[in-house]
This record gives sequence, C-alpha cells and structure tokens, in this order.
Amino acid sequence: MNGRKLHIAIAGAGPAGLAAALYLRRDGHKLTVFERFAEPKALGSGLILQPTGLSVLDDLGLLREILELGSRIDRLHGTDAESGRTVLDVRYDARSGGRFGLAVHRAALFGVLYRAARHEKIEIVTDVELERVDIGDKPRLLDASGRAVGTFDLVVDATGARSRLRGSAGLTDQPRPLEYGAFWASLAWRGEGFHPNALIQRYRRASVMIGVLPIGRAEPGGLDMAAFFWSLKPNEAERVRTEGLGAWKRRVASLWPECSAYLDQIDDFNQLTLARYGHHTLANPAARGFAVIGDAAHSTSPQLGQGANMALLDAAALAHALRQQGEVDVALSAYARSRRAHIRLFQALSLAFTPFYQSDAVLLPFLRDRLVATVAKVPPAPQLLASIVAGTLVDPFAAIGLTEADWLGLAKEVEIPA
Repeated sequence: MNGRKLHIAIAGAGPAGLAAALYLRRDGHKLTVFERFAEPKALGSGLILQPTGLSVLDDLGLLREILELGSRIDRLHGTDAESGRTVLDVRYDARSGGRFGLAVHRAALFGVLYRAARHEKIEIVTDVELERVDIGDKPRLLDASGRAVGTFDLVVDATGARSRLRGSAGLTDQPRPLEYGAFWASLAWRGEGFHPNALIQRYRRASVMIGVLPIGRAEPGGLDMAAFFWSLKPNEAERVRTEGLGAWKRRVASLWPECSAYLDQIDDFNQLTLARYGHHTLANPAARGFAVIGDAAHSTSPQLGQGANMALLDAAALAHALRQQGEVDVALSAYARSRRAHIRLFQALSLAFTPFYQSDAVLLPFLRDRLVATVAKVPPAPQLLASIVAGTLVDPFAAIGLTEADWLGLAKEVEIPA
C-alpha cells in the first residue's frame, strides 16, 4: 500500500480473524483484535483443512506445526447403511500432485494461529461484544452498550455467520437456515473398523447421516481423537433428547454397529453439540473502510468441507489487496473481485450437493445411491470430485498472490502423518 501503514481493527479471533491479523501485522500495520469471549477459544469439533487452507498456513509458516497435530485424509467414503452400496467415494490422488486433506480438531487450528499471534505480539482485547460499525470518514466500532471502542482506518468483520456488524454497514444479507444440522462430539479415537486416513460416513436415504472423522490431537502431546456426528433437524433435537440417550444410541448402532466404540463414550447429551447451518453469500463483502471475511461473508452446509479453508483464503486475499493498492477502498474492491469467482462457485456447489445427503428428499438419494457407485468411477468424474473437495476446481491462488504448496516436495522434507 505504497508504504502507508494502517490502524486496523479485526472483530473476531477465529481462524479468519487470526490469519488476517498475522498477515496484516507482518505487513507492518497496527492491529487490534477484538474478541467477545473473556478467553479466546475454539468452538466445535473437527474439520478438514483442504489443500487451499493448508497452502495459506504454509504461506504463514505454520504448515509443519499443524501437520504434527492433524490426521492426514486421503479419502472420503460413504455407504448406504441398509444396502451397503457406495454413495460417496472421493480420493485426493485421483489428480496428480500429491494433494491430501488434513483433519484437525478446531482447537488445534485455533491454537496454532493463536500462538503465532501472541508470538507476533498482536493486541487482542477480550470480553468485548461488538454491536455495530459506523461508516464515516473513518469506521468507528461500538460495543453492545453503545460505547465507542475506537476509530480505525479499516475494520475487518470476522465475527462469523451471525455477524451484527455487516448489517450496520449496510450489508444486509442474512443466512437462510438450512433444514438439517448435526449433533457433534469430540471423542477418543477407536480405530477398529475405521480407517485412520479417511472420513467414513453412513446414510439412510438423505435424512440420516452418521460420520466418523479422525482429527488427530487438540494440542501437542494430547490423545488422538475423532469427530463423531449425526445429522438431524435442529427442531427435532429436543424430541431426541426427550426420548432418551439410550434410544438414540440404539438407533445409531442399528444403522452402524461399529459405532458402538464411540457411542460407549457418550454418557450424556451434554457431550453433544447441536450445530445449526445456514446459507448466504454477500454480493459484496466490503463497504467504505469495512471488509467482511470468513463465515460473516459466506456460509453454507459443511457438506463439501470448505468453510475454514475459504476463511483462510479470504484473509490472504485481503492482505494481498492491501499490499497492491494505494487506497483502502480500492484495495477492498480488489479483495472482493479476487475472491468472487471461487466463492460463488463453491457456494453454489455446496447448495446443490447438500440435498443429496441432508434432506427429506426421496428422489435425490435414490439417484445418488444408483449413480455414484458407477458414474463416479468413470473419468473425468473422479478427477472432478477430487478437485471439488480439494477446493481447486477453479484456481483460488493466482488472484490473491498465493502459490499452492508443493505437496510432493513437502513429502520429501517432512514426515506427513500417514
């Protein structure tokens, strides 16, 4: 930015906010990160870092640290619980280049980014509930009591899908609730009957989805863990709780007996977190002196596993735009353009794929069950599916000044978890 250093506020100390803070601090800007929790922390269970998100972490110098915590994922595989028919089969090696996914506990990803932020001496102000941003000559942030917490050259909204800030800046799009959510739990890894390098799922039509994902360790020296999930409509969660934990566990076990090793670790519904999903994509993730990144800018079902990866790409894109442009608002326009094609494509794909795996539809899972096992094996379908899951169906890197990590070269340098 022609040598000009900005005073920037980042709202939210999640992956998007912390990654943006690291980039911007290293570019010499003055940073203040605001976090609503008294102690910054991760929320949720597990996720898959795709080659896109991993390349951002590599650019930040954090790839090797996260590799030591996560579990390498080479395959996504799902079968119908009743017939045993394959209804999902994606292999990263369907395309050349050595790509893979890395399943991690959200706490592991948060820890890697948070430790880096503390090492960089980034100011993180906690226990602040931000309510609105006033767009004037310079954006001004206000908390829930109406008190101004500061005026800045740029405010970055990384507060997630339920952001209050974007509406106050005139960006009024709100997430449309999706019909299905999920119960999630982080449990001790039990390998018998499961593969340590694969996301394994079972389905009953599209109304039931059960999954087990090995997610490595939440922190250095911790125990190996798995993310266990069961899809359901959020408005049915109370009924499930009322029927009792035993009834729910018997239902899961009847569809997937091997899950007993995980069900036996659940003694109370309080161990299960109810996740609700919504879909939205801001037409323009920026206003005067105000940028929106991560789930605050675009959120959807986790079916394609892109959420955290898109957030990390947003952080890299924003920093790149600010380096390249001489004015803040010109840079924000460039940021929005650089991410538009990639975001819109993957948001559309996620919205299209979700009803095949999480819905009350009858025809769609019928078609899925009969086509995937055959069509998905016929080139170029395996290659397309691998690119979709990897997040690289269209190149997200060039427009944001990033180079994808050299996976084959990396494998020669470090021991990638197998």
